[in-house]
Amino acid sequence: MKKSKKIPIYKEPEAWKGMHKAGRLASEVLDMIGPYVVSGVTTRVLNDLCHKYILDHGAFPAPLEVGFPCAVCISVNETVCHGVPGARRLAFGDIVNIDVSLKFEDWYSDTARMFYVGVPSDRAKKLSDVCYQALMEAIKLVRPGVTLGDLGYIIQKKTESSGFSVVREFCGHGIGRNLHDIPEVLHFGKPGTGVVLKEGMFFTIEPMINLGKSGIRLLKDGWSAVTQDGTWSAQWEHSIGVTATGCEIFTSCRKDEPSS
Repeated sequence: MKKSKKIPIYKEPEAWKGMHKAGRLASEVLDMIGPYVVSGVTTRVLNDLCHKYILDHGAFPAPLEVGFPCAVCISVNETVCHGVPGARRLAFGDIVNIDVSLKFEDWYSDTARMFYVGVPSDRAKKLSDVCYQALMEAIKLVRPGVTLGDLGYIIQKKTESSGFSVVREFCGHGIGRNLHDIPEVLHFGKPGTGVVLKEGMFFTIEPMINLGKSGIRLLKDGWSAVTQDGTWSAQWEHSIGVTATGCEIFTSCRKDEPSS
């Protein structure tokens, strides 16, 4: 897919409005699908429900634009990312990542969330919670002058101090008029290194962390990435925009809200 030659800067109000609308719809897809993530359902059924919802609301599933065979990515347990929906039936205790990217009124949004089938194990729940916490700690750092290395470092530190590992083969990315744009947003790094953030940058942060080692392998379908050691993996993702003093989350969900 086309990428910009230099990092796009979006300061016009129409761009921010467009990204908020696209982000809200992507988040609503995940809100909608949650009650259907139950024991016995196939990942194909979940995909079809998401696909219909996206089309019914005037948007288009972005994965279909890049050759992915389905409308959303659904990654279960040991699948790190880009899981291809199919005949697999969910079972009690599974953890499931659903990754929604869509195009709405010429703006792209990308977000991913973890779901539990029944009650997860304590270890699996901690894996998901740490991944989410690492994402939100990085988002809290975002403001002009911060570097992408700062964000990667805080994600890596949170993950590894909790006994998990960071997947290094995949990263966040610029977003806006294009689904995948520059810069690449690594989930590991050194403070003070890499691209310096500027007001008007749009990008995703989407850490993937594993219970075991960080290594992955690609399945024969050419898309699904799984852990090499068979341990489980988690991913959370938001699309954000850098403001003059911090950032705005375009794909915010209820879990992002502070508890009362």
